[in-house]
Amino acid sequence: MIFKNPNGATPIDDNEISGLIPDITLQSELNVWEQENISDAYLYYESRNYTTDDILQISFLLELHKRMFNKVWKWAGQIRLSGKNIGVDTSQIYPNTKDLCENVKFWIQNNTYPIEEICTRFHHRLVEIHLFPNGNGRHSRYATDLLAKSLKLQLFTWGHFDLTQESTIRNTYISALRNADKGNFKPLLKFVKT
Repeated sequence: MIFKNPNGATPIDDNEISGLIPDITLQSELNVWEQENISDAYLYYESRNYTTDDILQISFLLELHKRMFNKVWKWAGQIRLSGKNIGVDTSQIYPNTKDLCENVKFWIQNNTYPIEEICTRFHHRLVEIHLFPNGNGRHSRYATDLLAKSLKLQLFTWGHFDLTQESTIRNTYISALRNADKGNFKPLLKFVKT
């Protein structure tokens, strides 16, 4: 299996590739399997109501990833064990994610930022931590959608495009994330509502 990663995607190593469940050889086949798995997860979560406190738990975030990718990857829902081109050191994933969840709870309770910005910052930090070997962008966008829903916020549009495919819109999204890495959240706040 040879992966063709779009700009900004995290390459997965040979050990992680060995966790592939379906017998496939083409990137297009992988894309279909993952999308079907994600669609099943959407059906599961959309039929339930979760509180903000439910969502802001590491166990919830791990279970969400597992449901999104468990028919494709054996390691779905497991924190990554390898270093990547993005993300915190593997030893810092759990404490950073715990801090993020606690920070978001604090921001909400204290109106530290407008709700849209809190959700945007949550999304960005999940991507920045990079909990998993693969699927971090899709996972963080859906976790953010569930958080927004729990806060009665209109869901983000995410550019009205499949951000897994190479495109100008994906490049705008990656650029907005990189600006947020430097503390400038304006491009990402604009993108999520475009």
